[in-house]
Parts: sequence; C-alpha cells; structure tokens
Amino acid sequence: MDNLRLIKISKYLSKHLRHQPERLGLKLTLGGWVKVDELLMACAKNAFPISRSELDEVVAKNDKKRFSFDATKTLIRANQGHSVEIDLQLEPAIPPNVLYHGTGHKAVNLIQQHGLNKMSRHHVHLSPDIETARKVGARHGRSVVFAIDTAAMQQAGYTFYCADNGVWLVDSVPTDYLHRI
Repeated sequence: MDNLRLIKISKYLSKHLRHQPERLGLKLTLGGWVKVDELLMACAKNAFPISRSELDEVVAKNDKKRFSFDATKTLIRANQGHSVEIDLQLEPAIPPNVLYHGTGHKAVNLIQQHGLNKMSRHHVHLSPDIETARKVGARHGRSVVFAIDTAAMQQAGYTFYCADNGVWLVDSVPTDYLHRI
C-alpha cells in the first residue's frame, strides 16, 4: 500500500476510534475496543472501504503506534488520545524520572502560566525522549519541548499510565514540574 493511503486510513481510524465512533455507528466497549469485522463493515458502509490487509498494515506500520489489536486480532482500539468518554483500563505505572512534552511555539506562554492540561482529551501526553516530543510539537508549528520532572510529580502523588504505544499519560502537569528545553 502506498504511504498516502496508509496516512489517509490512519487519520480516518483516528477520527472514528478516538473521537466520533458514533458517526460510523460504532460503540466502543470497555477498554476502547471494537470488533474488527464491525469496523470494516462500517467503513465500507460509509464510503471508505478498508481491506483487512490494509488494516493490518496500518496497525503494524503506524509510526506512532496509534492502534492495537487484542491477542486474538478480532478487536481493535486506538491506544490513547480519545475525546469520547472511555475507560481504557490502563494500569498505573512508574515513569522514568524525566519525560518530555512537545508543543507549538504559540502555546508556550499559556503552558508556562497554567501548566499542561488535558483539555478535551482524557490525559496529557508525554514522550519518553526529546526527539519524539520535538516531532509532536512540530505538528503545531515551530516545536518547543518541555522536560517534565516526573520523579517529583510521582512523589507528590500524581498517577502516570503508559499506553500500549509507549506514550505516557497523566491528568495534568503543574508549572512547578515543567522546564523548557
């Protein structure tokens, strides 16, 4: 499959598995799962047919590992980033001492004043390395990266989760724990 089709399918799946499952007539179950067969039928019914082999390729090759199959490969979900109410059944995890958050330069002043807030999402997303954070920030203009003192946050009682794709999640990051790189 060509790269353009891969990106188009990934964006379509992100929209519908993270934000608007009801537009395809889908209902996410506990954990954010939906049956693969139901997803493929719904996509075809809504004039965006995806083959099973294309779906397999998108899950395998997505550079951000946005999607996962369950062990039986009969269920699929978006790993994080949902704006719809869903319990992803994530278990608390101990993060590395420092994580990173990439953003566009236009958001820097707000972040420095108010910290990082989940906004319409379920969590604030943090990256395990500077380069990944830089790439995330570049999607929003000139990239700026903040280092997060997760060791101090955890000591203060904040709970972290790690999604299947390695993205770290937390409810918020107050300004005391942020350092612009």
